[in-house]
Amino acid sequence: MRLLFPAAAPPLPLCLAARASRRARLAAASAAGGSSSSASASFDAAAFEAERLRLDAAARDGMASAAAAAEADPRAWKWEIRKRVWDALEAEGVARDPRPVHHRIPNFDGAPAAADTLGRLDVFQNSQCVKVNPDSPQKQVRLLTLSGDKKLLTPQPRLRTGFFSVLDSQMIPIGCIPEACTSVGAAKYGRPIGLDERIKVDLIVIGSVAVDPSSGARLGKGEGFAELEYGMLRYMGAIDDSTMIVTTVHDKQLVDDIPVEKLLVHDVPVDIICTPTQVIFTKTTIPKPQGIYWEKLSPEKLGQIRILRELKKRIEQETGTILPSGPSEKLPPTAQRRRRQRRR
Repeated sequence: MRLLFPAAAPPLPLCLAARASRRARLAAASAAGGSSSSASASFDAAAFEAERLRLDAAARDGMASAAAAAEADPRAWKWEIRKRVWDALEAEGVARDPRPVHHRIPNFDGAPAAADTLGRLDVFQNSQCVKVNPDSPQKQVRLLTLSGDKKLLTPQPRLRTGFFSVLDSQMIPIGCIPEACTSVGAAKYGRPIGLDERIKVDLIVIGSVAVDPSSGARLGKGEGFAELEYGMLRYMGAIDDSTMIVTTVHDKQLVDDIPVEKLLVHDVPVDIICTPTQVIFTKTTIPKPQGIYWEKLSPEKLGQIRILRELKKRIEQETGTILPSGPSEKLPPTAQRRRRQRRR
């Protein structure tokens, strides 16, 4: 269903597979998932940004190599759609910095307008805690979240320098909310949390490269971090099947050729699409992931992300079983590109 004006989304069914024992354990855990990380002289913003840019450049180098080698991969169709959308955004003059938009969640002309469209929806206005990805096109969503006296949950970029940070506008110095909406600002003013944090996320805002309005099928930039973040939030009991998932995109990112039958079990669908011109309720029937699918997770990816290793060890200790691992994959080198990139 497409609307040219904002409206409230219909509720989704409650999760049928509640994790009772885990929720009971989390309910008894301390809410102090990490020490406060307010602005202080001890935070080295320049060092944090330099490391983020280094990892970003290295990862995108690796993604480009993976895309070039995707011809023989059964998932090659995803790269074909991504490239078509990235090319169109650049060719038609709607791409915005950081450029080029290839191998990124692309920033686009009208991103603030798409965010404002989301901000008028009841599902956003009624939310107290919103999880938003750290990419450029969703910066305005992060600003609206903090400006609206809501809690903002945002991941550290690529989960390599940490886990999630919680930001509360009341804890941010006056005039610093725009800075807090950047990756550096989130680390500077946010409070890092751990797996035992008791938190309820009311809405998830996710970035996309392409999305199919007829099914709610979505493609990200190809690294799988949105899926990992979603799976960890499921483990924590912070979200369930009823938690709405929204994406903000340009109209040119809407596609009609994502084959639902080829999606993987961990692919995250969207319930609502907000563009600069319209709101689309997808009424998706694609099942939402129920957690981390360890049999799909390569040893190399696991080795990159400390919080995933911690979660795996915890589950193995709790269950007394060794979790499976996925097939090996070639990941990008730790550092290749030296040219400084623009901040996203």
